[in-house]
Amino acid sequence: MPQKGAEGVKAFEVTATDGAARAGVLHTGHGDVPTPAFMPVGTKASVKSLHPDEVREAGAAILLGNTYHLHFRPGEDLIAELGGLHAFMGWDGPILTDSGGFQVFSLRDTLLAVDDEGVTFRSVYDGDRARLTPELVAAIQSKLGSDVAMCLDVCPPAGVPREELERAVRLTTTWAARQRDAPRGPGQLVFGITQGGVDRDLRARSVQEVTALGFDGYALGGLSVGEPRPEMVEAVEWSAPMLPADRPRYFMGIGDPDGILDVIARGIDMFDCVLPTRMGRTGTALTSHGRLNLRNARFARDLRPLDERCPCPACTRFSRAYLRHLTNQRELLGLRLLSLHNLRFLLDVTLGARSAIEDGRLADFSLEMRRRMVSEA
Repeated sequence: MPQKGAEGVKAFEVTATDGAARAGVLHTGHGDVPTPAFMPVGTKASVKSLHPDEVREAGAAILLGNTYHLHFRPGEDLIAELGGLHAFMGWDGPILTDSGGFQVFSLRDTLLAVDDEGVTFRSVYDGDRARLTPELVAAIQSKLGSDVAMCLDVCPPAGVPREELERAVRLTTTWAARQRDAPRGPGQLVFGITQGGVDRDLRARSVQEVTALGFDGYALGGLSVGEPRPEMVEAVEWSAPMLPADRPRYFMGIGDPDGILDVIARGIDMFDCVLPTRMGRTGTALTSHGRLNLRNARFARDLRPLDERCPCPACTRFSRAYLRHLTNQRELLGLRLLSLHNLRFLLDVTLGARSAIEDGRLADFSLEMRRRMVSEA
């Protein structure tokens, strides 16, 4: 049966399994999200260079908004005054907002202090002193009106001393307990985040403490932050099963095809990354034959489509030669077409994985995808 979330909202149900992999549905106030689900990142209330209708037509069911950047520009009060984040950005589907904590800790040169109450830092916009607490993060996300709000956590990079990792686990639990009790927006789901890096004991402790608080979903945070990929995959292998089976499992920050297939096979339901649009803006295309660097001279007279399997506008209308020309001249059309193609490709990989789970053939699907992606393009 679907799990009842906060305020009676039906949060999540698993509809099919294939080994550890799951297909399911996340229910939100702005519609259902079939899982596994890749969430395009709309950092500043926009998936860079793309119209919301294009993003929807590419197959996206849910977007991610960035609490840190929206808090500073234009501010949650203005967004609330203008009808909330959905109306503001012209997207009528579900939105997940992060807590802003990752930006604080990834921009470590702006970090001033971390204590039990919250984190103090300097804004990347004007250098002014700023502070985030669990209560403020909850209030910001409530005013934004997102469907899923993430808890404030401490996200250290890979390779920090164990004492720092242990402190991150302790503070993440402390802050999660306070944010759980803070007011939330109507129908808003709240996800807790677990930390601990690839340390089994600390990750298990974090999972135990955060899941005991009772959230609508749970994330594996503090991975894909610089550790070797094999260590990350192994950590997902043993940590994902620790999370409640009746709640969505979110891996924060992965978006390459191999990584998506890796985490889906190990029981992850949701994931996000800036990779498709960032690569598009730098002239790289993700295809069923692997990555293509369109700045390469070998594409100058290549009349083939980027990917003969893809139905996106870049692939159905334009040649690699033309897209290379646009890329090298920094023409906006080229950046847009490649961003849209990359997004469509990752969403299609995710949709294909969901279908394969339902048919009990995920391993075969993944093997076929990986073989194609190392073939000659």
